[in-house]
Amino acid sequence: MLDADLRNQLKAYLEKVTQPIELVASLDNGDKSRELEALLKDIASLSGKIGYIRADDDARKPSFAINRVGADVSVRFAGIPMGHEFTSLVLALLQVGGHPSKASQDVIEQVRNLQGSGPDGVLRFETYFSLSCQNCPDVVQALNLMSVLNPNIQHVAIDGALFQDEVEARQVMAVPTVYLNGELFDSGRMSLEQIVARLDTGAADREAGKIKAKSAFDVLVIGGGPAGAAAAIYAARKGIRTGIAAERFGGQVLDTMAIENFISVEHTEGPKMATALEQHVRHYDVDIMNLQRAQKLIPASEPGGLIEVQLANGASLKSRSVVISTGARWRQMNVPGEDQFRNKGVAYCPHCDGPLFKGKRVAVIGGGNSGVEAAIDLTGIVSHVTLIEFDSQLRADDVLQRKLRSLDNVTVVTSGQTTEVIGDGQKVTALVYRDRIGGDSHRVELEGVFVQIGLLPNSEWLKGTLALSPRGEIEVDHYGRTSVPGVFAAGDVTTVPYKQIVIAMGEGSKAALSAFDHLIRTSAPVEVAAVEMA
Repeated sequence: MLDADLRNQLKAYLEKVTQPIELVASLDNGDKSRELEALLKDIASLSGKIGYIRADDDARKPSFAINRVGADVSVRFAGIPMGHEFTSLVLALLQVGGHPSKASQDVIEQVRNLQGSGPDGVLRFETYFSLSCQNCPDVVQALNLMSVLNPNIQHVAIDGALFQDEVEARQVMAVPTVYLNGELFDSGRMSLEQIVARLDTGAADREAGKIKAKSAFDVLVIGGGPAGAAAAIYAARKGIRTGIAAERFGGQVLDTMAIENFISVEHTEGPKMATALEQHVRHYDVDIMNLQRAQKLIPASEPGGLIEVQLANGASLKSRSVVISTGARWRQMNVPGEDQFRNKGVAYCPHCDGPLFKGKRVAVIGGGNSGVEAAIDLTGIVSHVTLIEFDSQLRADDVLQRKLRSLDNVTVVTSGQTTEVIGDGQKVTALVYRDRIGGDSHRVELEGVFVQIGLLPNSEWLKGTLALSPRGEIEVDHYGRTSVPGVFAAGDVTTVPYKQIVIAMGEGSKAALSAFDHLIRTSAPVEVAAVEMA
């Protein structure tokens, strides 16, 4: 199963295992069971602290547990965790084997104190993933770690492509999808902190209390994507008090599959880059406040005064300058049925959810690069793709259009306006579009709809406070200044053209430098001013 390079890398990692572990397999006579057994034996051969046995004691086959010998610590996978989940496998081996997690001590203590509300107090999680999903590993790794830290938590990660009967029975149409004690818990990317916050009902109030007690910042960055990370780093390097509040650190980069145009890096993946961004910010003296959504901006009441940002949890932050970098999100069709059948056939990530539609009929909405790339990717998985573009012609690059038209299981519809998503109450069954030229409506029988129609700036909370373009983007000048003194903006939320990671980083750096220039031309830094007033 493992090539020589991967074996050598894994062997080096497994040297960090300090406590003996055992791989316990449940197999049948299928090809996938043979593949899994070969993988597990391969892993066991790389370390004297790892053993392998076949027990066939689990209903899901192929599956296996990673157990700490002599302790109630275990992680289970149903399937073969390769692809994006190979990292999840490696981390599970290390953590069950006693290697400490890099999670913050506060979060670790939160996890250890969690307990279920049922009679036995156990939280039983099941996560459905696909090997091509870049969002799934965060969820799988978070729940695996929780099951290692707390004996009241159990987790099994399930490859939906191998257990189609379960996927069909539970109507799982998006990954990752998580069940808790047999009931749907949530679907989509979640961090360890987000999962713990859902389970620890008092966490939000405690965090709000901590935020309220914070003193004012010199530079406060709102948003944790490439622009926000760059702004925080550039501000912190000036030696001034810097904070960053983000709804999710990494932003839309977390939803990006492959990045091949970030100069000097030939290839990387979004989640990997997001982790690197956060690690780089943490290298500096930056107060990072994650899982915080900005709700209102209150400009300073006088020149050089403090700007206030109110958060959704009721707390407020104050700062002498603010850099807004809240980015953008996938644009929705806003048609009947879209919200009702989200994650029940309506999806926004073909890489993540495509494998769940194997052999089925799907539509892709949008004829730009993203839409055509999605259609091309899906043709290798699904039985048929109908691509619907509002314009009279596709807008994707010529090379992509040629590739698309060379495929025999694609129908391209131009001048088509999607008007409704239809379902049976449980899942999508059809889509209706209107011919913008002839006016006729057409119904397409299908099981999935992938929406790829561009981005919408995350700026609703700023309406009436800052000058926004007709598209909702924050209007900025070439210094990153907004219409409000002391407030700067950068990245995909602004009017700067070309929504690219490398551009967002440059704009974030520029905004921070402009904020610093603003500070030195107004009053003294917050901490100095506080000393003088004392």
